[in-house]
Amino acid sequence: MNDIEIAQAVSNVLSRFTKTTSDTAPEAVSEIAQATGGDTLDAIVARALAQAPSKAPATAVQSPACEAGNGAFASMDEAIAAAVLAQVQYRHCSMQDRATFVQGIRDVFLQDAVLQGISRMAVEETGMGNYADKLTKNRVAAQKTPGLEDLVTGALSGDSGLTLTEFSAYGVIGSITPTTNPTETIINNSIGMLAAGNSVVFSPHPRSRNVSLYCVELINQKLAALGAPANLVVTVTQPSIDNTRSLINDPRINMLVATGGPAIVKTVMSSGKKAIGAGAGNPPAVVDETADIEKAARDIIRGCSFDNNLPCVAEKEVIVVNQVADYLIHCMKKSGGYLLCDKQLIRQLESLVLNEKGSGPDTAFVGKDARYILQQLGVSAPEDTKVILIETEKNHPFVLHELMMPVLPVVRVDNVDEAIELAVQVEHGNRHTAIMHSTNVEKLTKMARQIQTTIFVKNGPSYAGLGVGGEGHATFTIAGPTGEGLTSARSFARTRRCVMVEALNVR
Repeated sequence: MNDIEIAQAVSNVLSRFTKTTSDTAPEAVSEIAQATGGDTLDAIVARALAQAPSKAPATAVQSPACEAGNGAFASMDEAIAAAVLAQVQYRHCSMQDRATFVQGIRDVFLQDAVLQGISRMAVEETGMGNYADKLTKNRVAAQKTPGLEDLVTGALSGDSGLTLTEFSAYGVIGSITPTTNPTETIINNSIGMLAAGNSVVFSPHPRSRNVSLYCVELINQKLAALGAPANLVVTVTQPSIDNTRSLINDPRINMLVATGGPAIVKTVMSSGKKAIGAGAGNPPAVVDETADIEKAARDIIRGCSFDNNLPCVAEKEVIVVNQVADYLIHCMKKSGGYLLCDKQLIRQLESLVLNEKGSGPDTAFVGKDARYILQQLGVSAPEDTKVILIETEKNHPFVLHELMMPVLPVVRVDNVDEAIELAVQVEHGNRHTAIMHSTNVEKLTKMARQIQTTIFVKNGPSYAGLGVGGEGHATFTIAGPTGEGLTSARSFARTRRCVMVEALNVR
């Protein structure tokens, strides 16, 4: 490369780390070009970054407003700048380095004291879910989130040579995390995104601020101890809607991953960037006359009550063939269901847990346990109560809208075909999760084909689809709207083709 070409290359690289290419003065580029000698381009870039003006990442990382070493920054601009610089440095780490860093994150969150601490903090700070199930979810996120093993190289050889298809990093990923699964999503996404070679900027929900910052701090401390580049995983000290908006609009962010409701998913999908959207679900559970009714009842109650119904995969309504409906309800009551029959109490419950428009949940009751909700109605339920059962018509708001609380409507139908048809309707095309209890293979197949959900659990609790008691990897970013499905490391990587022509084919 001659001096002019080197200067142009440096200018192009610097443009990725500043808001505009004009932030780097022409004189500075000229001086770099004159001083290059025989340096490599990497060395030139490193020196140029160090010489960049106040808007450049190197200065932002050293800002006195930042708490050095814990990954939390005073502004989203500083957080992104730090992650950009970290990603440049991360490119020089080996695959073994990546594997070491990923294992380090697993090790941190598999410590009993840490698991217990973040699970308790999440419940106390958000007021949602329950400690025992948070513990399970955090553990499975650390244990069963795929790492580098998910990035399998493809190879094709023939007379024309050898072609490799490999997974490479996108760069800097912006990850928007929910209040329903704050710690699980940070653990899950950190492992997958770092395994794929990215750095990540988290924008947590403000109502889960403290526990989210604590998770990021634990990750940074471990990565520092392992010699990783600083600030591979960062966030802001004061999460907010404005900070999330800044993350979405910042040109230095190469990919957006949003786990949350329809509004945030729609926003990232319209950002013009590569986006993964994990949106809402309304999973129906169908029970036909061939099912093991006692087991189906246990599984439905366990799945619906898991973390007080916060997971989007959890059973949100039951559609049962009338022939076995009475026995199913009886068995669900034995398994922890409380059947609310009084019509006046049911109307009071509707007013209590639905929003003013009746179009969704009142957020004050999302993730609350069943006994707490019943207490607001003046009902004293047994200590083992896990779910509130209500028989409803198919057009009831409890059936049509995802509540994310252990209130489970039960709808009777005449036959399994009608049950499947209704399940498809109330799932609303979210393509998220559905459950069916049946021993009729033909009908199981029919429902799977018609409902087209990302997860379809047969004869088990919904959480088996997350790898809890079922085969397969764990994720808390289930991307139905954008089609990635159960995300893993390869979801956060782009494919690249490397071709050797007429060589290395040794067959």
